[in-house]
Amino acid sequence: GVAMGAAAGLGAVRVVCSHFSVMVAGRSYVFAAGPRVVKAAVGEDVSAEELGGATMHVRRSGMVDNEASSELEALDQVRAFLSYLPPSVHELPPVADCDDPADRADEWLATAIPRDGRKPYAVRAVLDSVFDSGSVFEIGRYHGRSQVTALARLDGHPVAVLANDPKQWGGALTADSAEKLMRFVDLADTFHLPVVNLMDQPGTFVGSAAESRGTVRVGLRAALAIEQSRVPWATVFIRRAFGLAGSAYGPLGRHVNWRVAWPTAHWGSIPIAGGVESAYRREIESSPDPEATRRQLYAELAHLEDPFLTAERFGINDIIDPRTTRATLCEWVRGAYRLLPEQLGVSRRTTRC
Repeated sequence: GVAMGAAAGLGAVRVVCSHFSVMVAGRSYVFAAGPRVVKAAVGEDVSAEELGGATMHVRRSGMVDNEASSELEALDQVRAFLSYLPPSVHELPPVADCDDPADRADEWLATAIPRDGRKPYAVRAVLDSVFDSGSVFEIGRYHGRSQVTALARLDGHPVAVLANDPKQWGGALTADSAEKLMRFVDLADTFHLPVVNLMDQPGTFVGSAAESRGTVRVGLRAALAIEQSRVPWATVFIRRAFGLAGSAYGPLGRHVNWRVAWPTAHWGSIPIAGGVESAYRREIESSPDPEATRRQLYAELAHLEDPFLTAERFGINDIIDPRTTRATLCEWVRGAYRLLPEQLGVSRRTTRC
């Protein structure tokens, strides 16, 4: 759905009910009714830009996925989006010729994740390194920003990509990012796109503002959408996976959910920092030096975050060198595309783009 001018009422519905929507910043507006109707109905004086411009719906409400600077760019985005999809839901996505070596290994990935778990990193640089060069097409970047959703290719095979952005709320699951995640998983399932999830999820966002948004309920709906997904999943745990949000990394208990981890990964019901504050509260408070006691407890328990201790318990198939992630996923995606016709009952025919 592309908004190139004012899209009110039914026009707005047509833009929003599409699988992908884009509007031209400064030139298009999407709303239930325009400024004059709003003035007559509720007495509010508001401009078309304020009411339904890109700032409102791409960056605040999330009602429209992407923005473009011109009509030509909007159409270019539509062409890019469609290039990842099959001609119909009865066929597989189109496989493109790829001159990016499947075994390409970028050395900097070995140190991409900071040792300090509170420090962020550039997750989009990781995506650009892992997937085919120039193939990452992000959807909804400016809404639900702790969750990255994108289309990309592995050895020419289209995939749906999930990742967490630690620069936004630490990558935690917010109500907005949960709704964004849910819609994107449904898109991937509709068009038979295998899902690759680069996981760094500290958990559900907390606080009174999060509770007022019903974050747990929306997060649960996102988890159910993941569980109902039928396409193959590959999860790469690159750092954290905690709580309800951390458990929603792919369909649970199914052979289509393949899982590997980087040595920097750790997981559980709650991070050690939060667990220490809860489980040892009285000991810390009664200590003559609470901060020293807290540091001592952290040091004593830190070894439990070693992924080699709990990988089997959490169903991790392998712990891999981060530099081999691309080669590992390229091998996986070929098998995933062989599985798709049997799992989904679609034609084995694939097109070349």
